[in-house]
Amino acid sequence: MVILNWNGAGFLRRFLPGVLTHADGARVIVADNASTDDSVEMLSRDFPLVELLLLERNFGFCEGYNQALAQVDSDFFVLLNSDVEVTLGWLRPLRALLEASPRIAAVQPKILAHADPTYFEYAGGGGGYLDRLAYPFCRGRLFDTLEKDQGQYDDSRPVAWASGACLLVRRSAWQALGGLEPAFFAHMEEIDFCWRLQNAGHEVWYHGGSAVHHVGGGTLPKTNPRKTYLNFRNGLALLYKNAAPGELLWAMWQRLVLDGVAGVKFLVSGELGNLWAVLRAHFSFYGKLGYWRRKRREARPHLRVAQRQGVYNGSVVWAYFAQGKHKFSELGLR
Repeated sequence: MVILNWNGAGFLRRFLPGVLTHADGARVIVADNASTDDSVEMLSRDFPLVELLLLERNFGFCEGYNQALAQVDSDFFVLLNSDVEVTLGWLRPLRALLEASPRIAAVQPKILAHADPTYFEYAGGGGGYLDRLAYPFCRGRLFDTLEKDQGQYDDSRPVAWASGACLLVRRSAWQALGGLEPAFFAHMEEIDFCWRLQNAGHEVWYHGGSAVHHVGGGTLPKTNPRKTYLNFRNGLALLYKNAAPGELLWAMWQRLVLDGVAGVKFLVSGELGNLWAVLRAHFSFYGKLGYWRRKRREARPHLRVAQRQGVYNGSVVWAYFAQGKHKFSELGLR
């Protein structure tokens, strides 16, 4: 179990005791991304049972995990955010699911909001889905609408993506795909990884018999222009890298139109920082198009929408904002 840390001493003090209590025999490792707070000193002093990996610089979320997990010898890896509170028995059902089927390469638990665990949390909810334009959403969360947990997602099922906030992944699949995409730096990296898993013939699952509580926004609040930039840039790269050839051009065109609409919305509402973030995201994507072309070739074959699990063959943007569908159940997906 690896927790990637960057200046998260507060979260570590708060949540590491529970992680150690409910580790179910797993090693607990903190990989420090060259923190400048007192994380390393605090861990060495107060948590002697935690293994500490010191990375030479801040590699970001993606390459930080790639660097850390290259040093860990285990059949399964757990990627766990430092702002996650685990619960009694959370790990065992996830591990049992991977052990039961070699086709399953990654699984996430139910992710609830730490501030109010009766509601789902943004980063994963009851399992990750994509629409045909690669906009991500979750069971339990469409855009800013969070559902109350009433047992409606207590099942286990294949999904499009599993949340990187709490992710159990098979080591052999991780290594075969080269881990997370380092150019993403952070945000949507687990969606790209899970899409590549499906393209490679693996399955990604959600297990509602396990639950954790996630604070969310611990590194970047969702209103931060830096987060806007990463989400828009990585959203373009995600679609370009992984979509099937016959579906790519039309989907990219529609994404460009919708990104333009988002930019106009930011302009009208006076959110100039977010408007500039959208423009920068596009400049960055086009500037590295040669890199993304190489990555697209590496990701072959590319499955079509109808061949992938957890995909809504429509536009979740249209469904939510134009049709007023604010719950997963209203989308007509089972």
